[in-house]
Amino acid sequence: MVATLVAICLYLLLPQQLLVAPRYVLPALELVLLIPVVAINPRRLTRQTRAFRVLSLALVLIIAVSNLSALGFLIHQLVYASVKDGRSLLLAALQVWLTNIIVFGLAFWELDRGGPVLRTQLPREELPLADFRFSQDENEGTVEEVADGSSSRSDWVPTLVDYLYVSLTNSTAFSPTDTMPLSSRAKLLMSVESVSALLTSLLVIARAVSILH
Repeated sequence: MVATLVAICLYLLLPQQLLVAPRYVLPALELVLLIPVVAINPRRLTRQTRAFRVLSLALVLIIAVSNLSALGFLIHQLVYASVKDGRSLLLAALQVWLTNIIVFGLAFWELDRGGPVLRTQLPREELPLADFRFSQDENEGTVEEVADGSSSRSDWVPTLVDYLYVSLTNSTAFSPTDTMPLSSRAKLLMSVESVSALLTSLLVIARAVSILH
């Protein structure tokens, strides 16, 4: 919920020319979707219904599409418009980049091994196939103080922080670091995130710095 609200706030602060709709339309829609998601699991994620799954994925999809659209408008402004305010452009690029990290972290969190509810409620042998291989999944054969925290010994499962870290490293290195994508959808999502982060970092920020000079 906190990650979603941060993404909504970042969108609300974007310049008007980067918005795909009137400023409050998409945030209002996202809040409408967020309320029943929180109502189904108000404290901890222990229940998963079909409606919960659809609403959760729809919420992430709307945030992702709106942010990628903002990136497209930002690039268009750089290429075809006469941009004079480099500082606001830098700030907008940072907002798009941060939202990118949040939304793809949420997407990884929602999709991997059937979602956050199944990862904590089902026995490991009943989980769907993993989309990501974390270092904890292969640490059993290392030194004891590391092996004790491995998936097989401690029943460790990734949390939202782990997926946000994967998203952050993918947005900065433009490639996997310590966590490897396994499924085709994970590789596709990481590819889209890497390309969008690359465009933001190289094209948008470089152009904004040149405007400042």
